[in-house]
Amino acid sequence: MYPHFFRTAGLLAAVAALSACASIPPEQKSAADPWEGANRSMYAVNDTVDRYTLKPVAKAYRAVVPSFARTGVTNFNRNLVAPASSLNNLLQGKPIRSLSEMTRFIINSTVGIGGLIDWASMGGIERHYEDFGQTLAVWGVPDGPFVMLPLFGPSTLRDALAFPVTVVSDPLLYVDDSSVRDPLVVLTAIDARYRLLAAERLLEDSKDRYVTLRESYLQNRRFQIHDGNPPIDDDFYDDFEDDFDDLDDDPEGDVDDDAGDNTNGE
Repeated sequence: MYPHFFRTAGLLAAVAALSACASIPPEQKSAADPWEGANRSMYAVNDTVDRYTLKPVAKAYRAVVPSFARTGVTNFNRNLVAPASSLNNLLQGKPIRSLSEMTRFIINSTVGIGGLIDWASMGGIERHYEDFGQTLAVWGVPDGPFVMLPLFGPSTLRDALAFPVTVVSDPLLYVDDSSVRDPLVVLTAIDARYRLLAAERLLEDSKDRYVTLRESYLQNRRFQIHDGNPPIDDDFYDDFEDDFDDLDDDPEGDVDDDAGDNTNGE
């Protein structure tokens, strides 16, 4: 079932891409997204599939399932990836964080009833999630072009190539009993989609939902790779210097007053 579904989505996107690749004005292109035509086509396919499948299910899940139960499912899913996260922390040269992730897994898998209750966080043991794509980034593998994956959405070429390792590291893959494995896989997908509902607000007022999604993903991914402290880009300094140049060109201070009216940072 699943391979057929992925092949169908990929085929639809590929066909749509034939007419979309040449329709993007050069001034709208991004250096990080040289495959924008194909990516936009895939985004359209993903959005259509999601609109009629996972999104309605996720909304129903939010409406019907009590909050404490949804939290338990999220905790369970996060606990499942802790061993792989521990390994990736170790591969990145972060032994303390690796030990923290494994400690979390042991505590939550036992006292936390298979991870349903996050006792580790309650005890002050922080979560330090890392995946293999982040590990490759730390090892110096460049991002590569932005790519929209069938069903799974935004990624980079590096992370897309690392994705099979993420799949193989999923403990659910090794559950032999399909009557247990399959419902858990479905529940994991619903929980993941449910957690994205709030983030969709970023796209609601966007003039170009695709660009907003792409830029949000790339910025967030950069934030994750650098453990919340990404280096400031040279472009930032260039823009900063340009702002000062503008002030120098206007010694009387006759700049747009509206830019400074909002003192509350809103």
